[in-house]
Amino acid sequence: MNSDSYILVVDDQMANIEALGELLADQYDVHFALSGQAALAQVAKSKPDLILLDIMMPDMDGYAVCRQLQSQLETADIPVMFITALATPDEETRGLDAGAVDYIVKPFNPTIVRARVRNHLAFKHAKDQLRLLAQTDGLTGLANRRYLFERLQAELERVREQAAQPFSLILIDVDHFKHYNDSQGHVAGDLCLQRVAGVLKAELRNPDDMMARYGGEEFCCLLPHTGLADAEQIALRICRRINELAIPNADVEHDAQRVVTVSAGVALCTAAMASVETLLQQADRALYTAKAAGRNQVKVWV
Repeated sequence: MNSDSYILVVDDQMANIEALGELLADQYDVHFALSGQAALAQVAKSKPDLILLDIMMPDMDGYAVCRQLQSQLETADIPVMFITALATPDEETRGLDAGAVDYIVKPFNPTIVRARVRNHLAFKHAKDQLRLLAQTDGLTGLANRRYLFERLQAELERVREQAAQPFSLILIDVDHFKHYNDSQGHVAGDLCLQRVAGVLKAELRNPDDMMARYGGEEFCCLLPHTGLADAEQIALRICRRINELAIPNADVEHDAQRVVTVSAGVALCTAAMASVETLLQQADRALYTAKAAGRNQVKVWV
């Protein structure tokens, strides 16, 4: 954990930055920012595991930086340690109320700073592991339904508030899966879903893309910054690659396919979208159309 942990030190005095860098750089990946605004810009590019933050800075004080980090879903979980010359109990209370996990007064004791940094990083690592478990479907390793809805809501709010690029959604259903389960058994059914999930994972091209198990044999692909045409191509590629797995699914009545296939419905979310439920309904209707048209194909809601 130590060598990979990324710490951001924020202070407008180079002497303080050099002192903390010398103290921590042998154990952690330490980066620096000389102002509050520079710190926020750096966090937007790459999230640190821990921030050591001064309070008294000219452009934006540490309290404001901490409050802004706490107000954003993407950065609220980053622990912040204030390291400051402000030594009164009122200032310490203010710092902790702003969301900091610790408050250290300068001049600091190097041994104590090392110990507290180590403890806060260990605690964050444990929290991250628990959060990952809570967000993951146990069978497939994809995101679970609960986390999917959290991300969908966050993406919808981002599109509305920031006039951001619309995003696309793909709903995918394994064709004739009940027949497969009944004929092959539930163990084989679970393995089939895991192999389908593997194809979906391989389609994760951008850091913000997310593949989730929507329920049963149904999956969902959340594709931020992706338009309808590109999402349709991704869905077509997924269908083709599931076919290429050649998982036998013989004796399906009235179906020329003798392997496991999937059908997909694609929909686009814009700022005018009423709700996440509306988006899912549109993707589900497109999926129903694909099923009704013979399965093993993609339909787009327009």
